Amino acid sequence: MSDITRIDQNQRRSRASVFGDLVFLAGQVADTKTADIAQQTREALAKVDDMLGRAGTDKSRLLSVQVWLKTMDDFDAMNAVYDTWVEPGNAPTRACGKVELADPGYRIEVIAIAARK
Repeated sequence: MSDITRIDQNQRRSRASVFGDLVFLAGQVADTKTADIAQQTREALAKVDDMLGRAGTDKSRLLSVQVWLKTMDDFDAMNAVYDTWVEPGNAPTRACGKVELADPGYRIEVIAIAARK
């Protein structure tokens, strides 16, 4: 059986867990809570890229992405950024919904699962 590798772990969570050839990312949010949805999306997706890299993979290996939005009014602007970020020909499955996020300053949270290289 494979060992589990936990990345950036504290008592409550790991930002990523690696099991076998799979990488599971915790929700990634923006650093700039006062930014608009486009900037928050760029920041959250940059964190996804960083965590995938730290786990030994990249966005070309994404299997599934969940996007949580504070409001569906941000859907089109988020997609404008997301669509340029997704690697052509390697779009993962995706779900997007409106949720109440942990901090009212967050407009987006991105959760992902990827295969390792």
